[in-house]
Amino acid sequence: MKRLKKTSRGPWTGKEKWGCQGEKVRKQNEKDHTGEQQKTEHSTHSERKRRDSFGMFDGYDSCSEDTSSSSSSDESEEEVAPLPSSLPIIKNNGQVYTYPDGKSGMATCEMCGMVGVRDAFYSKTKRFCSVSCSRSYSSNSKKASILARLQGKPPTKKAKVLQKQPLVAKLAAYAQYQATLQSQAKTKSAVSLEGFSWGNYINSNSFIAAPVTCFKHAPMGTCWGDISENVRVEVPNTDCSLPTKVFWIAGIVKLAGYNALLRYEGFESDSSLDFWCNICGSDIHPVGWCAASGKPLVPPRTIQHKYTNWKAFLVKRLTGAKTLPPDFSQKVSESMQYPFKPSMRVEVVDKTHLCRTRVAIVESVIGGRLRLVYEESEDKTDDFWCHMYSPLIHHIGWSRSIGHRFKRSDITKKQDGHFDTPPHLFAKVKEVDQSGEWYKEGMKLEAIDPLNLSAICVATIRKVLADGFLMIGIDGSEAADGSDWFCYHATSPSIFPVGFCEINMIELTPPRGYTKLPFKWFDYLRETGSIAAPVKLFNKDVPNHGFRVGMKLEAVDLMEPRLVCVATVTRIIHRLLRIHFDGWEEEYDQWVDCESPDLYPVGWCQLTGYQLQPPAPQTSRESQSGSSKQKKKAKSQQYKGHKKKRKMPVGKKPVSLSSLPMTGGVRRSLSGDEELTPPPYRTLPAQTAPEAFPPPSTSREFSPSLKTGN
Repeated sequence: MKRLKKTSRGPWTGKEKWGCQGEKVRKQNEKDHTGEQQKTEHSTHSERKRRDSFGMFDGYDSCSEDTSSSSSSDESEEEVAPLPSSLPIIKNNGQVYTYPDGKSGMATCEMCGMVGVRDAFYSKTKRFCSVSCSRSYSSNSKKASILARLQGKPPTKKAKVLQKQPLVAKLAAYAQYQATLQSQAKTKSAVSLEGFSWGNYINSNSFIAAPVTCFKHAPMGTCWGDISENVRVEVPNTDCSLPTKVFWIAGIVKLAGYNALLRYEGFESDSSLDFWCNICGSDIHPVGWCAASGKPLVPPRTIQHKYTNWKAFLVKRLTGAKTLPPDFSQKVSESMQYPFKPSMRVEVVDKTHLCRTRVAIVESVIGGRLRLVYEESEDKTDDFWCHMYSPLIHHIGWSRSIGHRFKRSDITKKQDGHFDTPPHLFAKVKEVDQSGEWYKEGMKLEAIDPLNLSAICVATIRKVLADGFLMIGIDGSEAADGSDWFCYHATSPSIFPVGFCEINMIELTPPRGYTKLPFKWFDYLRETGSIAAPVKLFNKDVPNHGFRVGMKLEAVDLMEPRLVCVATVTRIIHRLLRIHFDGWEEEYDQWVDCESPDLYPVGWCQLTGYQLQPPAPQTSRESQSGSSKQKKKAKSQQYKGHKKKRKMPVGKKPVSLSSLPMTGGVRRSLSGDEELTPPPYRTLPAQTAPEAFPPPSTSREFSPSLKTGN
């Protein structure tokens, strides 16, 4: 093992000789240490380098065209005052590291430029961070000379002959870099005119967003940790004219879901260069990543002359600060792996007949959301969107096992490549004991209308299935044969005991045609000769969900479930959330459970590549609200019917539970293999033949969203 003796300050110039002391050390190491021990020492020093160094790039000035001052790493070391022995320094995992003595300081490796704790460096002179750098310094003069130029040091004699070619290549790379920046600037400006920016939307209105921890089904929902304001990260430095990609440390100023407002270290209270980014993006790293990856840390151009010793500045600012866990990017990647794959077969609710299920094939998976194509659809346009944890999908054979209606497919055998989804991949429901007091047919309750999610209606249990499942019908608007019954589990948060709305001051929608208003449950039960379902049978669990009124999020429009929209929590009743779609009238609001897989944090669409629907434009809002406001009267107990669906962009086919053409009559059957048509009095406007539409964009870039309007 070779150790070098430093005979002069500054970089090596080729005149230095091997010192006798270094020769003795080399011979002693060859005698006393085996190859295995050398390997262990190398590994130990490399580990220290990854843990304790900042990766500070010390030669910004040498590569900048409008600066003339530069200093060597040795001169910078002299400016760093001795640090107290108890000074805590940030580590990659957010914990702190205390130096064991009072002689601690920072050192710069003369080979790779790594900056780290002096005590962790190799050799007595602390010139190299590891054994490999010490050897490479003497055997690879070309790399050493390039590093010397970048750090503003004179190159060695051997490197002078190599100086011309790298300089030309450097200038060419710089020119290409500038051209790329100009191209990116043009692209960004074009997108920003038509796209939607969560950052601008939140900043301009002082909104708050629901934290990621509110969404257990979303990526990082269960392992977000204590990421909050003031957490430090390493991000690309965009305020820089260097031809290569460099980084700098930034702190989180504000957090909105996955999105964070960042400010570069050194700007103090200056917000002129603050920027929003997705904290789960590929360019966001914990402090120490640059050091471990050999990436340079370069202060922003705007403040490069603010401090003479940036290393001392970082040590001071990062003392005791928190950063991302070292395995953060790995956790993000793992949390975005989904077990459902294309070609899997499932049973899903028939969007044209809610009382039954059909077989569908997983066509694509985006962020855990499934595009399901019904098995009989030859052109693959008859589809349905839902999350993989949705209560609307089940394993093959589920309907038969509980006694649910099922439409048998005309396809007698599975197509090549299609296979049944394993049952364990589906969301589990809570086991219930049906042997004692249990729900019975004819019992009354209150339930969210699946065809009008803004309304909680008077409902009746029409059929009791196995495993705790119930068929529910909305009083006054159901078909005689039950073709519009809907399946809810007994523990579903969408069904409530009699009196729930009255207690929580929610408007209850009475049966259509019921004239005794205001509606009173006592009178209604007496008139119909029915009883209320026992209160103790309902789900009373209320988790500490963390939602607050006014929080922003991204939510699925369940009446058109392929759309994910900008939304706001406007009311919270225990675990029930009232979701308002920004830019639309309140009649489009929807009641959703706090643990619904159709709610996502701000930035989810950008992270997964799904297309986000922005708030409706002002012109569309005024147009669509003009007629509705004229019709608004005092609150009435009259049945309001199904809500008018939003108008979609031309050529786009809405996929919704409310898109069924409700006409004609049906025969009662439990097999569900005959053609069924709904009753005539739940009619919706007829639609033209549906057109094929592409699924939401799978690009990881933020793409302009669909415009909606009248």
